[in-house]
Amino acid sequence: MENRSEVREFLTSRRAKLTPEQAGIAPGMNRRVSGLRRGEVAALADVSIEYYARIERGALAGVSEAVLHAVSRALHLDDAEREHLFDLARAANGQAAPVPRHKPRQWAARPGLQRALDAVTAGPAFVRNGRMDLLAVNPLGAAFYDEVLDGPARRNLARYNFLDERSRSFYPDWGAACDISVSILRTEAGRDPRDKQLHDLIGELSTRSEDFRTRWGAHDVRRHGSGTKHFHHHIVGALTLSYEGLELTAEPGLSFLIYTAESGSPSEERIQLLANWAATNHHASPEHLSVREPLNLEE
Repeated sequence: MENRSEVREFLTSRRAKLTPEQAGIAPGMNRRVSGLRRGEVAALADVSIEYYARIERGALAGVSEAVLHAVSRALHLDDAEREHLFDLARAANGQAAPVPRHKPRQWAARPGLQRALDAVTAGPAFVRNGRMDLLAVNPLGAAFYDEVLDGPARRNLARYNFLDERSRSFYPDWGAACDISVSILRTEAGRDPRDKQLHDLIGELSTRSEDFRTRWGAHDVRRHGSGTKHFHHHIVGALTLSYEGLELTAEPGLSFLIYTAESGSPSEERIQLLANWAATNHHASPEHLSVREPLNLEE
């Protein structure tokens, strides 16, 4: 992904989404665009229109942090969007975080990490990277994500969203789930623009899914640290689960996520049913799932 075009399309899309009223500007008459004009953004950021136009054309090299913050405020960027803009600026200045020299071709959970996952018994727990590969799961996570682990998704949540029809049943709000997947991938693309596997995944999904292509063009980014999601599992039915995400300091770029149900809720009962099913059905046992095997990161 070429940095200048990424910057141009991201800033243009943010400007188009911000109305004059939201920015505290009188809309005036005969506006040909629904969002802000370049000159209005420049005025809000206290820079010349020529300078802002150059920034929006993708020329972020040499732009100071003060100006980036001013542009972020002018465009009402949220935390994830502001971080994405700074990631793009670092890439433009040749300061993007380098890909580790000894990046393994295969990844397997350290024994201590797998024990930490297995210690979570009240809900599904898993480790994923920024490409949304499921790298490791606890037993309940293996049962929860059995369709992702055994199917065309090849253990990748984004592929499951867009290339496995079963995901439309698993996610009651399938469109929202797709939006989240794409925004996570877009955020990762800004954070690590040299990730070849990520580029390959985006190319594959763009080629095979119009739904992905449309969402990718929106340039939305987001943090994915906590919240509530709704699912419909093919074994136990409807589930409403809260999730918490933790960054693994020992392995930067990887996230440890845990889903839990509210105490005493129908979802808690159904999660327990799923745990019982996992314990008695060998297909849901981690020893019988490939997630316990190293993941080939070059697929």
